[in-house]
Amino acid sequence: MDLKEIRTLIDLMKKNGIGVFKMEREGFKITLKTGEAGRPVQFVTSGPAQAIAAPVAQPCPAGPVSASPAPEEAGIEIKSPMVGTFYGSPSPDAASFVSVGQQITGETVVCIIEAMKVMNEIKAEVSGTVVEICAENGKPVQFGQTLFRLK
Repeated sequence: MDLKEIRTLIDLMKKNGIGVFKMEREGFKITLKTGEAGRPVQFVTSGPAQAIAAPVAQPCPAGPVSASPAPEEAGIEIKSPMVGTFYGSPSPDAASFVSVGQQITGETVVCIIEAMKVMNEIKAEVSGTVVEICAENGKPVQFGQTLFRLK
């Protein structure tokens, strides 16, 4: 089990209000316990110890991804609902789900995030015009990281 999978489990626990999660596979045991309000998640593992940092939202890349207004001018952000790998199209050969300047609705699929070998289609859930694509295709994204900016 790698750090990415552990972070995904933590996010799922928080999202679903699960207090304790235990898993064992191939000589690896992990127990995750959430704390009460304001207390961090506790980790109990057997096997090689790893330092685990809390997920941190990352800003958009420094270089311009598209010609767009300053972030303050873009009123709506679509954020990642999970930790995983961002894909802007359904397959490497296919066109992107959305592009800069495109009008989208709440039902528009804007990307796929792969988490634990599962491809999750992400819908916009808001309407607007895409002014910036902040995530890079095939790169990891964190929970809460801005994927798109709309106006």
